[in-house]
Amino acid sequence: MFRRNPSAAFFNVMLPLVFLVLFGAVFAGDDDALRVIVPGIAGMSVMSATFTALAHNMTALREQGILKRIRGTPLRPSAYLAGIAGSAVTNAVAQVVLIVLAGRFAFGLPWPGNWLTLAVFVAVGVACFALLGVALSHAIPNLDSAPAYVNAVFLPVIVISGVFYDADHAPGVLRDIAEVLPLKHLIDGLSGAMVHGDGVGAHAGALAVLVLWGVLGGILAVRGFSWEARRT
Repeated sequence: MFRRNPSAAFFNVMLPLVFLVLFGAVFAGDDDALRVIVPGIAGMSVMSATFTALAHNMTALREQGILKRIRGTPLRPSAYLAGIAGSAVTNAVAQVVLIVLAGRFAFGLPWPGNWLTLAVFVAVGVACFALLGVALSHAIPNLDSAPAYVNAVFLPVIVISGVFYDADHAPGVLRDIAEVLPLKHLIDGLSGAMVHGDGVGAHAGALAVLVLWGVLGGILAVRGFSWEARRT
């Protein structure tokens, strides 16, 4: 299904990598800027491959009646849903690996200083944004409106959370909003792992925020789930 939809593959997988190439070319040689942009794009990739992809896909599967039909087949619904989630997780991990390799070989940045912290934040970030993406799909009334709903969340979040700049240097109001959003804390954890070599404990607060958002997303994802299309 993923390979049969090239446009979705581009926006969910290739777009963050395109941003990495563009900003990497602009700031080539500026190690300080690259140390901000590379972890920021890695965080954006996790959100794009999970939150954006699952919000779109779950809405499409529900509204096209696929979920309803799957439920009536011998295939266990949990296995089907696990396959959808597994595809998103695989894409997210692959993107982070590509970004780490690009940072090392294309932009001359060192290898991540703490691989354990990197793995923990990628895993928690993937789970958090995957659950939030499924939860958002419940609020989308039909397939035609899915891009508007998803982009209305995705675009402001990546701008406010400091994907392309250091959020700590943003105006106070934006900085306060970013502190509430999960992407800011994912980027902080990734930056600590990739740039500073920090241990997990150094970003325990950021990890706690991601877990809280993940719990909230999980509750909303389960409570609002529907196998039936909502079209009248």
